[in-house]
Amino acid sequence: MLSQFLYYFLTIGVLIVIHEWGHYRAALACGVKVLRFSFGFGRVLMRRRNRDGTEFAFSAIPFGGYVLMLNERDGDVPDHLRAQSFNRKTLWQRAFITVAGPAANLVLAVLLFAAAGWIGRDEAKAVLGTPLAGSLADRAGLRAGDWVQAWSTDGQEWEDVRSMPDFGWQLAQAVADKRPLFLGVSNAQGHGRRNLRVDTDTLASRDFDERTMRQLGLGGVFSEPVLGPVTQGEAADAAGLHPGDRLLRIDGEAVPDASWVVQRVRRAVVDGRPQVLHVVAQRDGQVIEREVTPRIEVVGDERIARIGAYFAGKVDTVTVHYSPFESVRQGLTRTWELGALTVKTLGRMLVGEASVKNLSGPITIAKAADQSASLGLSAFLSFLAAVSVSLGVLNLLPLPMLDGGHLMYYLFEGLSGRPVSEWWLKQLQRAGIAVVALMMSLALFNDLTRSLGLH
Repeated sequence: MLSQFLYYFLTIGVLIVIHEWGHYRAALACGVKVLRFSFGFGRVLMRRRNRDGTEFAFSAIPFGGYVLMLNERDGDVPDHLRAQSFNRKTLWQRAFITVAGPAANLVLAVLLFAAAGWIGRDEAKAVLGTPLAGSLADRAGLRAGDWVQAWSTDGQEWEDVRSMPDFGWQLAQAVADKRPLFLGVSNAQGHGRRNLRVDTDTLASRDFDERTMRQLGLGGVFSEPVLGPVTQGEAADAAGLHPGDRLLRIDGEAVPDASWVVQRVRRAVVDGRPQVLHVVAQRDGQVIEREVTPRIEVVGDERIARIGAYFAGKVDTVTVHYSPFESVRQGLTRTWELGALTVKTLGRMLVGEASVKNLSGPITIAKAADQSASLGLSAFLSFLAAVSVSLGVLNLLPLPMLDGGHLMYYLFEGLSGRPVSEWWLKQLQRAGIAVVALMMSLALFNDLTRSLGLH
């Protein structure tokens, strides 16, 4: 819990400071006097002034930040400082200052993605486990041990798949764009290349969620069917199965990998009651046989069987590393793709084509920050980059209180030749607060339901 808290504030702190730094530097470049650069809102806890008179502050509520500029709309400004007032600047200068915050987040994302790619990291090799019977992956012809080496949008132009996370990203893109995904696969040793089509365009939803994953039916990363931890008192433990046992057959069927076992166990339900499984395993060179009676668990509207055992089979990994030039290119590409995906998802939520469950709040961010940090520097930098993209894109939404709302004001001013009136500014500000509060409430609600396993 403590590490989640620390990594959350590290994440938010870095991204907020960079965002506000963008506004700050743009303001100085346009000759605007900056009164305060604050991390957080509310009562100022610590402050320090620089030679230009700007106050750098740390405030009591550390869930955001702001740059306070000299502005005649906020109060009287001495005659000798009016030229440095924000409202005296041209429309283009004000728009530049406003957009500089989100732009700083997007530039940071490019640099972080590039740094992560240049540092490199070990990732799971894109070797697939057994697909779910009857799923899209199964109907496409994917099998346990298939190594996904390339992908294509049309079956003509191919791109390499470097790792399982890379494959997952391309799969998410295909689902979001409602298009098929063509795959070039071979066996685990790289022989017998064949090209397949996964009909991701037939999915009803564009959300890359648990339901979509079940319809896709991908078995995750291929791993050997070797037992890991066995929960004391559960079915596997009661039957005498131990960590390190290699499962060979279940009810006479050969076990190809761990994913197959998970699926087979889940289906061990007949008329709502558990079905006894006859398991043949290998332990220390000896073949053993056990009868395992699962327990039934209700998940949503489905009854599934569980035996209380996990797998610890070896997963093949590859080191994903890019040259400096390729790292920058990947950073630009990934930032653009993730930004576009964020915009599409928000648009689909607005028209009801995507679930608001996609919104995430501080609890989810904290957990993801902690998990990515545990995987190493490269993974944490990639996580920071992804959140930075989201922050940049969200701030460009045309909502009062956000940078995108101010840009809409400037668009109105440019088209009409006059600024938005004070009355309208107050009304729009109230509406913006309500919308942002609703979004934050939904995000926090989603966090809590995920934490409680209700999502």
